[in-house]
Amino acid sequence: MTRKITFLHTADLHFGAPMRGFCDLSEQWATRLRSAISEAYDRVIDAALANDVDFVVIAGDMFDTSGASYADYLHFFEGLQKLDDARISTYLTTGNHDPYSVWRNDFDRLPPSCHLLGAEGPEFALFERGDEPLCLIGARGYRNQAWPIDEPIAAGIDRASALEALSPSNPRAKSAPFCLGIIHTGLDLDQSKAYSDPRALLAADVDYWACGHLHKRLVKPSEERPRIVFPGCIQGRDLKESGERGCFLVTMEERPGSEPPHTTIEFIPTASVVFHTISVDVSACQTLADVARLVQAELFHENGKAGCDEMVERIVLTGATELHDYLCRAEVIRDLRKRINAGYPSFFCDALIDRTQSVRDRRAALKEGLFEAHVLRVSDEQRANGTQMVNYVQSELVKRGIDVPASLVRRVGDFNDAAETLVRDLLAKEEL
Repeated sequence: MTRKITFLHTADLHFGAPMRGFCDLSEQWATRLRSAISEAYDRVIDAALANDVDFVVIAGDMFDTSGASYADYLHFFEGLQKLDDARISTYLTTGNHDPYSVWRNDFDRLPPSCHLLGAEGPEFALFERGDEPLCLIGARGYRNQAWPIDEPIAAGIDRASALEALSPSNPRAKSAPFCLGIIHTGLDLDQSKAYSDPRALLAADVDYWACGHLHKRLVKPSEERPRIVFPGCIQGRDLKESGERGCFLVTMEERPGSEPPHTTIEFIPTASVVFHTISVDVSACQTLADVARLVQAELFHENGKAGCDEMVERIVLTGATELHDYLCRAEVIRDLRKRINAGYPSFFCDALIDRTQSVRDRRAALKEGLFEAHVLRVSDEQRANGTQMVNYVQSELVKRGIDVPASLVRRVGDFNDAAETLVRDLLAKEEL
C-alpha cells in the first residue's frame, strides 16, 4: 500500500496590515475591511480542519509588523490552538515582516504541535503519523528584516542534510518517503528578498518547496508538476492585490521504485473581500441609467468569477460615447457612483473613473489639418516612443519634487490617452 500525506500550505497572513490606497471608503466598509484578514485566517484554519490534513505549513509573514496588536496575536494563537486540539501539527518559518528575532518572547505560547523552525541555519523536523515517519521537513526563516544577497536562504535544505540532522535521534527517519522545504523568498523575481535560483531549487532533492513572500500564486515548473509553490497572501490589502486569494491543499502520494512522489495541489479561496479594478466599455449606452445597469452587470460577472462574499472595486469607464460630455463632469460621476453603490450592498465602488472619449471622428480631424490635427500627431508620436515619454514625465516630476509612481512605465499610455482627450475636449468647448 502506498503512503500518502495531505497538508495545507499558506503564507503571508499579514495580521495587523492596514488596507491601503483606497480613495473614498465609507465608514461601514472601512470597518468591514479591518476584519478581513482575521476572517481569511479563520477560513485557513477551517479548511485545515474540514480536510483533516496531516499538518499545516505557514511560510512566513504571519504578522505585518513586529508590533502587532494583542488582539491580532491572540487571534493567531487561538487558530494554532484549534489545530493542536484536532491533533494537526503546524510548521512555521519567519519572514521579513516578522523575523525570528521578534519571536523570542512567544516560543512558550506555541502549542505543543506547533514548530517554529529557526533562522540561523537550516533546521529540520520529522512528521510522523502515529509511529510511522512520513515527511522530512527542512526550513529556514529570516533572522531579522533583511537578508544578505550573497547567502541563499535554501542552502543546506535537502534530503541528505535532513537525514544527517534527524537520524541520530530517530534512525527510522530514513524511511520517510517525502521531503519538504519551507522558505520565505523572493525567488529570482525579487532579488532583494532572500534570492533563490529556481534551477537550484528544482535540482535539490526536495519534493515540494513551500514558499512565501510573493503575494501572488506561482507554481513551477507547472500546475501538473508542482515543485516550487507560492500560494500568495490569504487576503488582498489593496487594489494591486486583486482577484481571489487563498491557500493550497497539497497531497503527496508515494510511487513505486525510485520515482518522485505524485503531488497535486488544490487552491482554496480564503478572502472574504476581493478587490478588483474593472474596465467597462459604455460606448453602447444611451443614458446614464444604462451605464449604471451595465456596471452592475459587470460587477455580478466579476463576483461570480471570484467566488467571494463581498467585493470592493475601482471602476474605469471607457469607450467613445455621446455621454462623454456628461461623464467628464465631477458631479455626474459622483451621483452615478452613489447610484451604483446603492444598487447592491455586497459591492462597493471605491472610485468611478471616467476615461471615455467623445465620438468625434479622429481620422476626419487629422484630414482637416487644423490645430486639433497637430495635437493628434503629437499624441501619436508620444505613443510611438514610450521610453522618451517616460523619461520626460519622470524628469518633470523630479523637478517638482514629486515622487515618481511605480506604475509610470505601465500606465504612460493611459496618461497619454487622457491628455489627448482633455485637449480635444477643451478645443471642442472653444468651438462652442
